[in-house]
This record gives sequence, C-alpha cells and structure tokens, in this order.
Amino acid sequence: MRARPISRAALVEELADRVGGFPRDRWVRVAVDGAPPAGPGALADELVAPLRLRGREVLRVSADDFLRPASLRLEYGRTDPDAFHDDWLDVGALLREVLEPLGPGGSGRVLARLWDSRVDRAYREPYRVLPRGGVLVLDGTLLLGRGLPVELSVHLWLSEGALARGTQEEERWRLPAYRRYERETRPQEAADVVVRADHPERPAVLFTG
Repeated sequence: MRARPISRAALVEELADRVGGFPRDRWVRVAVDGAPPAGPGALADELVAPLRLRGREVLRVSADDFLRPASLRLEYGRTDPDAFHDDWLDVGALLREVLEPLGPGGSGRVLARLWDSRVDRAYREPYRVLPRGGVLVLDGTLLLGRGLPVELSVHLWLSEGALARGTQEEERWRLPAYRRYERETRPQEAADVVVRADHPERPAVLFTG
C-alpha cells in the first residue's frame, strides 16, 4: 500500500468533511477501529467538535461499554487471546441498542453505554434519541469483520513492532489476538479508510495504487 502523510489536524478535518458529505435525512454511523496503542478513542473524540461545527449532532459510544459480563467474557480465563478476539464484545447488544436503531427504518432511540466491565454491572444509562442527520462515532478494538453496519469505517493500523512497543506489559497476552485479526479479518482491506498510526501525531493515509 502507498502512504500519504498528513497532519493529525488535517486527518480529523478530512474525516469530518467525509462524514459531513452524507445526506442529512438519515443517520451516519462511523466506526474508528484499532488496537489501544493506536488511539481509536482519542481520534473518535477529536471528531466530535468538527462534526458539530458542521451542524451535526454527535453521539459518542465506546465498544468498551458493550463488553459481555465477566462470567461469559472470562469463561476461559483472563488472558485467553482467542476469547478476547471472539467473545469479549457483546455484538448482539451493540447491534440492538446502538447500530440498528440508527439504520434504515430505525427509531433513533439508542443506549450509549450498557455494561461497566470494571465493576461488572450494568450502567444506569437512560435511552436517548439521536435525530436524523446525527452521527454516531463508535470506537473500539477488533470491530471489523463482525457484520456491524456502518457508513464509514476507519482502521488505525500499527506495524507489528509499534503494536508490541505500545502494548502495556499486562496486556501483551492480547498480541496473538491482534495478529489473528490482521491475518483473518485483513482490516487494511475491510476498512473504508486506513491510517498508519505508528506515530499518532504524524499519521499517513494508506491506499492501494
């Protein structure tokens, strides 16, 4: 793949322009995918203000708030990379509570947070209604290849060395899951936009050709 260097600020504006170009008679669902060292949550947060300046109401959701309860998530132990890859995210809940209500024929009634994995209990979060034309900005890890319906997917790609260096010692057991994701899901091909994030302040947009 070829790389187009871009500043962090320009990347955010470019993505916001792309989202802003979608019709305003429907919702726009954006997924920012990447391993934690790539900073998908930070990029998702940075998109909020530019989108609001473009007249869009924005709902920020993190996939970390849609993990399965510990009794299911940790059935095979706390450090099983295959379970982390396959079983941690509650895909059904994310579809039911967030993505499908913002799809064609949806109600716009969404739940921004479901499960607090730190204390292993549900958030007491009220439902809210996102008006048509509003934008969902979802961040998370290992999001692609799960059939999550979005209008725009952004993958923050890390080289294997950068991923290993950036992963905290207590989370290094997850590295085989990231390698499996790269091998099986091929996020560089699955995403609409791929950004090389080895150096977060000096990103580059990757493209074929």
